[in-house]
Amino acid sequence: MARRQQLLATVGYILEQKHYDPKVIDDSFSREIFKKYIESLDPEKNVFLASDIQSLQKFQTTIDDEIHGAPLAFFIAAGDIYTKRMGEVTTLYKQVMAKPFDFTVNEKVQLEADSLDYVANETARAENWRKRLKYLTLDGYVNLEEQRSKSKATDSIHSKSDAQLEKEARGKVVKLMDRNFNRLKKRLTQDEQFNLFVNTITGSMDPHTNYLPPIEKRAFDEEMSNRFYGIGAQLRAEDAGGVKVISVIPGSPCWKSGQVNVNDLIIKVAQGSAEPVDITGLDVDDAVRLIRGNKGTEVRLTLKRPDGTIKVVALIRDEIVQDEAFARSVVLNSGAKKIGYIYLPEFYADFERANGSRCAADVAAEVVKLKAENVDGIVLDLRSNGGGSLYEVVQMVGLFIKKGPVVQVKDRDGKPSILPVETDKQLYDGPLAVMVNELSASASEIFAAAIQDYKRGIIVGSTSTFGKGTVQKNLPLGKPVDMFSGRTEYGALKLTFEKFYRINGGSTQLKGVASDVVLPDLFEYQKFREKDYTSALQWDQIQKLDYSLWNEDQELDAVKQASLQRVQKSNSFNAIRKSAEWINANANKEVSLNITQFKADQATARSMSKLSDTAVKLTKAHELNVQVTKADKDKYYNNPDKAKGERYQEWLKRLKTDIYIDETARIVSDMANSRQQVAKTEKP
Repeated sequence: MARRQQLLATVGYILEQKHYDPKVIDDSFSREIFKKYIESLDPEKNVFLASDIQSLQKFQTTIDDEIHGAPLAFFIAAGDIYTKRMGEVTTLYKQVMAKPFDFTVNEKVQLEADSLDYVANETARAENWRKRLKYLTLDGYVNLEEQRSKSKATDSIHSKSDAQLEKEARGKVVKLMDRNFNRLKKRLTQDEQFNLFVNTITGSMDPHTNYLPPIEKRAFDEEMSNRFYGIGAQLRAEDAGGVKVISVIPGSPCWKSGQVNVNDLIIKVAQGSAEPVDITGLDVDDAVRLIRGNKGTEVRLTLKRPDGTIKVVALIRDEIVQDEAFARSVVLNSGAKKIGYIYLPEFYADFERANGSRCAADVAAEVVKLKAENVDGIVLDLRSNGGGSLYEVVQMVGLFIKKGPVVQVKDRDGKPSILPVETDKQLYDGPLAVMVNELSASASEIFAAAIQDYKRGIIVGSTSTFGKGTVQKNLPLGKPVDMFSGRTEYGALKLTFEKFYRINGGSTQLKGVASDVVLPDLFEYQKFREKDYTSALQWDQIQKLDYSLWNEDQELDAVKQASLQRVQKSNSFNAIRKSAEWINANANKEVSLNITQFKADQATARSMSKLSDTAVKLTKAHELNVQVTKADKDKYYNNPDKAKGERYQEWLKRLKTDIYIDETARIVSDMANSRQQVAKTEKP
C-alpha cells in the first residue's frame, strides 16, 4: 500500500507542477474524482445502489488529501463495495436467466446510462437487470425466429418450438454474461482498480494525460513503433474461452517451433517458469498483453489442440514487425486520370532504433512509387488516424511544400516555438487531397491544417476533425527494468505539457480542422470528439506567422463547387445524411420489450442500417479501378505469408467500393484538369 501511496503522490506532484494547464487539486477536484471514479467502476449504473454512493460520501472531499500524501482509503472502500455488489449481481443474473421471458408484456428498458440514476434498492436493481437481460434474450430470440422461418425441413432449427427458441436464446445470453463477468473478475483486481483510480485523476486534468502501468507502457511503445516482441501468431477470442490461433507468421517463434498450429486454443499463459495465468474469458487484447514482453524472454503457452489434447509450449519472444500498419499505396483510375492513393493509419516512429520505421520516410517511398506510375494527383487518407510523432508530421509536410513553418508549439510558461521545414526536400508538387474524419486527431490535424493554411491542397471529409491540439510526453516512474527499452518498474505518466497551434495562429484544440469539402458522415452526431470531453482544454489562438501561400495558380473554388453539386445530387450521400440524422434522433430512446413493437422498431432500424450500408459502398458497376504499383505486386500477390497476402488483397477489395475514396479521387481529377487548363491558358 505504501508503494501505491508514493506513486499517487508522485503523480499528483507532477500534475500540479508540470501539466500545461493544471486544475487545483482541492475539495472541488476531489468531488469531481469521486463522481468519475464511481462511474468508471460502474459505467452502466447497474451494480452500485444509491445507498452505496451515500455511504461513500464521506470521501468526497478527502481524495485531494490522499493525492497529497494521506493514507489511501477511498478507492479501497469503493472497491470493497464493488466486489460485494458484483458477487450479488453474478448470482442475480443467473437467477433471472433461469426462468423463461414473456415477450407479450408491454414494457420498455432504457439502455443509455446517462439517462439513468443509481437504483434505490436491490429490488429496483433486480428489475433493471431483468429488463436488460430480457432485451438481450429478445434480440437473440427474434434472430433465431428469423432463421427458423428461412430454414429447410432438414435443418435442425426448422422443427423447434417457440419455447425451445426462447430457451436457446437465454442460453446464449448466459454464456455471454458468464464470459463478461469472468473477464471483469480477472481484470478488476485491486491493482487494476488502483490504476483506474489514478487514471481517473489524470484524466480529469485533460483527456490525454494518462497513467501507463508497465504493461500499458509497453503496449504504447509497440503501437508507436509498430514493432513488438512476441510469438508471431494472429489470435481470435473464442466463445468457449481462451483465444484461438488463426494464422502463424512465417519465420516467427511460433513458426520456428513447429509446435503451434492454426486452430490451437491458448488457455493459459506463463512468464517463463512462473505460475500460468488462466486467460479464459479474457479479450484478445488482454491476452496479447500477457503473451508479449521483452526480447529474448520466455513465454509458456498452454495449448488445447482441436482433438482435446493439452500441450505446454515454451517460446522465446522475438521481434515482430507490424508492416500491415505501415503506409501503403495503390493507383486509382478515375476517368481519364491516374490518381495515387496513400493510406496512413498512424504517424508511427520507432524512437528506440536509428534505422527503425518512420512514417515520413515510408510515405516518401510511396510517393516515389506513385510518381513512377505517372499519377496525375495524390490522395492521402488520414481517416481515423489518431496521430503519433510530432517530428514525423513536420517531416511529412516537407514532402509536399518547400521551406516554411509547419506548426507552433507552446508550453505553459514559454513563448511559442516554431517547427519548420528547414531544407527543401519537396518530393511532390502535383494536385493533393487529404481525407479526414472525426477520428483524425493530433498529428493528422497538424498535417491537414498545414496543407490547408498553405492552400497546398484540399481537405475532404467530415465537418471537422477530432480536435486534439495538445502534446504529450512520457515521464518514466520508478527504476529501469531493462537496459534496452527504457521502461521502468512503475510505468510512466503520459503528460500534456504543450499545445500546438496552426501557422495562422489558431489552435486545433476543441475545434479541429474544418474540411474544405464536407461529405455526409454516419458518425457526424456521435459524441466522441474532443469537445465532448468535459475535461478538455479550451480553444485559444496566438500570433499568426509569416508564410507564403503555395505557388499554385489553379482556381480551387470551382473544384470544391463541382464536388458539392455531385454530393447534393448523390442518392448515396443523401441516404448517409438521412441515416445519420435518424441515428441521432433515436439515440437515447427507450427500447420496447414487447415482441410486436420490438420487431417493428427493429425493422425500421434495419431499414436505415441497410440504407446506409448500401450507400457507403459503390455498386459493382461503379467500383473503382484499383491497381497495385509495380513495386508492390509481390507483396500483394506473392507474399510468403499467405494469410497476410490475403489480407492485403481483401483491403484492395474494400478500396474498390469506398464511396469516399471515389469522390476524393474525382476531386483530385478535377484539380488535375484545372491545372492543365491553367497551363494551356498561360501558353504564349
